[in-house]
Amino acid sequence: MAKRNDAPEDPHIREVGARPVRLTSDMSLPKLSAVEIGSYLLVFFGMWAVLHYNLLGALLGGMLVYQLVHTISPVIERHMPSHRARWVAVVVIASVVVGGLAGLSIGITEHFERTVPNIQTLLDQVMQIVDQARSRAPSWVSTMLPGDVSEIKQRAGMLMHTHMSQLQQGGKNVARGFGHVLFGMIIGAMIAITSERHVQRLPLSTALAARASRFADAFRRIVFAQVKISTINAVFTALYLLVGLPVFHQRLPLSKTLVLITFIAGLLPVIGNLISNSLILAVSLAVSLPTAISSLVFLVLIHKFEYFLNARIVGGQIEARAWELLLAMLIMEAAAGVPGLIAAPIFYAYIKRELIYLRLI
Repeated sequence: MAKRNDAPEDPHIREVGARPVRLTSDMSLPKLSAVEIGSYLLVFFGMWAVLHYNLLGALLGGMLVYQLVHTISPVIERHMPSHRARWVAVVVIASVVVGGLAGLSIGITEHFERTVPNIQTLLDQVMQIVDQARSRAPSWVSTMLPGDVSEIKQRAGMLMHTHMSQLQQGGKNVARGFGHVLFGMIIGAMIAITSERHVQRLPLSTALAARASRFADAFRRIVFAQVKISTINAVFTALYLLVGLPVFHQRLPLSKTLVLITFIAGLLPVIGNLISNSLILAVSLAVSLPTAISSLVFLVLIHKFEYFLNARIVGGQIEARAWELLLAMLIMEAAAGVPGLIAAPIFYAYIKRELIYLRLI
C-alpha cells in the first residue's frame, strides 16, 4: 500500500498550472539572464521611441496587417500550403486597402467637383444656419456672428492668412503620418510572411521573438475588445439617430451613413470617437440649433458612460480592472498626449502580460 503523504503544505510552494513553483522567502525577483534583461530593455526603449518619434501609426498599421494575415491565412491553408496562403492573405489585404483608398479618393474628387462650382449655394446655406442661430442665441452671442456672406469670406480669409504656417505644418504632419502607416503596413506584411520560417535563432533573437509574440498577443486582445466597443457605440448611435430623433420629428440627413462611419471610426481608439462625434454634431447643426444641442447632450452622456464600459471590456480582455486601465490612460495621456492615450491600453496589456509570465503578479 502506497505511503500517504501527510506532511504539512510548504508555504513557499504554490501551484502554477500543473507545475509547483517554489517562491523564495524574501520574494526576490526571478533569475533572468543578461540576454533576457537586455531584450526587456530593448522593448521598453522601443515603446518609448514609438511615442517620442511619433511612430504610433506605423506600429498600429504594421500590427494590424500582421494580425489580419494570421487570421485569414488559416482559412486559405485548407486549399494550399501555409506559406503560399500567407502570400494570398497579404494580396487580399493589399487589394482591400488599395481599393478602399482609390474609392475614397474618387469619392472626394467627385464631391469637390460637384461642390466647388456651387460654393455660393453652400455659403447661403451656412448663412441661413447663422441667421437661425442669431434669432435663438443671446444678444452677446449674436454680435459675434457674421452679418452676411461677404463677412464670412472675409473672416475665413483672415483666419487662413493668420494660421497659414500652422495649416502647412498640419498638412505635412498628415502626409507624414499617412506615410508612416503605409510603411508600417508593408513591414507588418513582410514579417507575417517570414515569421514562421524554421530558422535557428541565437539567444538574443529568441528572447526578442518572445517579447514580440507577447506584444502581438496583447495587441490582438485590444483589437478584439475595440471591435466590441465600436459595435456598442454604433448601436447606441443608431438608436439615437434612427429611433430617438424621428420620435420627436427631427431626422438627420445621412443618418445611416453616420452610423456606418461611427462603427468604422470607432475601431480607432479615442480619436475615432472624436471624428464620428464631430460629424454628427456638424450635421445636427445644419438641421437646427435645438437638434445640435440635443446631439451634444447625447454624445457627452453616452461617451461618459462608455469610458467606464470601455475600460471594463478592454480590462476583461487583458485581465485588468477598470481602474487600472483608466489610471494607465491618464498617466500616458499626461506623458505623451493623445498618442499616449491611444497606446495606453496596448502598452499596459503587454506590460501586465510580461509580469504575469514572470509570476510577479
